[in-house]
Amino acid sequence: MSATPSRYSDLDRPPLNEGALNRALVRPGSLWTGVEVVQALGSTNTELLGRAREGAEAGRVLVTEHQTAGRGRLGRGFTTPARAALTFSVLVRPRAAADRLGWLPLAMGAAAVRACGFVAQVPPVLKWPNDVLAPSGGKLAGILAEADFSRGDPAVVVGMGLNVSQRRGELPVDTATSLVLEGDPQGDRDPLLRAVLRAFAEVYRGWEEAGGDAERSGLAGEYRGYCATLGARVRVHLPDGRLLEGRAEEVDADGRLVVRPDGGPPEAVGAGDVVHVRGG
Repeated sequence: MSATPSRYSDLDRPPLNEGALNRALVRPGSLWTGVEVVQALGSTNTELLGRAREGAEAGRVLVTEHQTAGRGRLGRGFTTPARAALTFSVLVRPRAAADRLGWLPLAMGAAAVRACGFVAQVPPVLKWPNDVLAPSGGKLAGILAEADFSRGDPAVVVGMGLNVSQRRGELPVDTATSLVLEGDPQGDRDPLLRAVLRAFAEVYRGWEEAGGDAERSGLAGEYRGYCATLGARVRVHLPDGRLLEGRAEEVDADGRLVVRPDGGPPEAVGAGDVVHVRGG
């Protein structure tokens, strides 16, 4: 019988320290009420959303060292090598109108940009609505938010999978990259996770105190400043099957992407799969 591989079998990929994360992040007045690190899990979003339906308190953070059945937008699946990425979800119960909840995945994107630039020394940009891109254009992270209203007030789970130390051959597609491949000198997930969660807490608190008004809280302006989609020519595959192509002009006050087709009036898009058209 083979022994269970040690969490320290790859010294370039040490495990996260759950105790240290809780000591650093769970404090009086903090947004975070508990950080749990598990060794393997199908999907942190699925697990935490289930706990939310059972009444889990806001501020819970669920992290897995090895996500085996991660879910992206449009039902896309993905896996990551153990301890090579930050794969986690957070649970919040915002005091804001339901039509403003679309800002929450965008808030996580802004938090990721802040953290990666500060800790990993890699300054990413954002592709609307939920991708974090390296300066090279490679995809570093995807973000997925899901809401549950079964208990009355909304519970929102926001999950992110951020590539940290994957080597080229470990990436699922040629368009993906990792922080280490982009020049991160350390590839240390522990301070990176702390930085992401602290940044998200700051952005979220400001947004919630403004009643979900992203303009008034400053989130909208910050997001636009990071968003590489603005000004680009884009092709948007819409949920109803339509294809919209034109120039991305704005992210509006509701977090929607405003696209002006050639020769037509602008259209605000709340969801869709966006492709940046090269040479546009």
